[in-house]
Amino acid sequence: MKNVTFRQLRVFAEVARRLSFVRAAEALHLTPPAVTMQVKELEAGVGLPLFDRRGRSVSLTTTGEYFLVYAKRMLATLKDAENAMARLRKVEGGVLNVGLVSTAKYFIPRLLAQFCAEHPAVEVRLQVSGNREQLLALLHEGEIDLAVMGRPPKEMATRSEPFAAHPLVFVAPIGHALLGREAVTVAMLEGLPFIVRERGSGTRRAMEDFFSAHSFSPRIAMEMSSNETIKQAVMAGLGLSFLSLHTLGLELQSGLIARLEVEGTPIVKTWNLVHLLSKVLSPAAEAFRYAMLENAETYLRAHDAALIGDSVAG
Repeated sequence: MKNVTFRQLRVFAEVARRLSFVRAAEALHLTPPAVTMQVKELEAGVGLPLFDRRGRSVSLTTTGEYFLVYAKRMLATLKDAENAMARLRKVEGGVLNVGLVSTAKYFIPRLLAQFCAEHPAVEVRLQVSGNREQLLALLHEGEIDLAVMGRPPKEMATRSEPFAAHPLVFVAPIGHALLGREAVTVAMLEGLPFIVRERGSGTRRAMEDFFSAHSFSPRIAMEMSSNETIKQAVMAGLGLSFLSLHTLGLELQSGLIARLEVEGTPIVKTWNLVHLLSKVLSPAAEAFRYAMLENAETYLRAHDAALIGDSVAG
């Protein structure tokens, strides 16, 4: 394997990711024959086949699955070296890979827009994951530099930095019988249908923790993986829900949905910026990290104050 090159490793990893020589060629801006040649040269260097090819179907062999683990490690190490050298050159260009849970998509684009205006040479790649578990997988695989999430991970060696408060509230359709009460107890929710996020999401975990603390079992009528779909269902009168305040700005301000004043709410968690301890952040990622820690709290505090008042937002 002395003649194996990083170019071959990059091509192999891309084919393994897409399980298609043609799509890998498109992503790498190469021709399919060039991709095929790189893989054949790599297989010759390894001495074993890395892919099973049956017509247009491509799959990793057992050898290929094992080799992919090491290929990713080598490519990640090379990227870390490139980032370290870029730090020494004090360059803030390059690519920034940011991942976030779907709930954060309601405010991260505005903060990214401000960052991009100040750093026009940086190319931003944004990946929105359905929930926390999917985002952690991207972080573990080195697909993203920084992750925006609620509950920081304990199962991985990461650096987690809280950057803003994250209020979660109960919502109801306009005209619901419980609206207008100064205080709604948890007991008053008995028997009412709830539309909830899927298991694995931070919002679902926060709701379950709240109800568990009150020894209450909600009646779950529907489970959905989309905040937008849940909001539409609530507006249609299908039930109550528990959502991040940061997903509700438009609906609350437009009077399309109402916040239910349940005692003990809002539940205030925190937003965290997370990266692997083993990963050397690029200058672009370091600059975005600094911008988030510097600006995000002020932006979100103003958003929260407009919806629930300064006492809770602050």
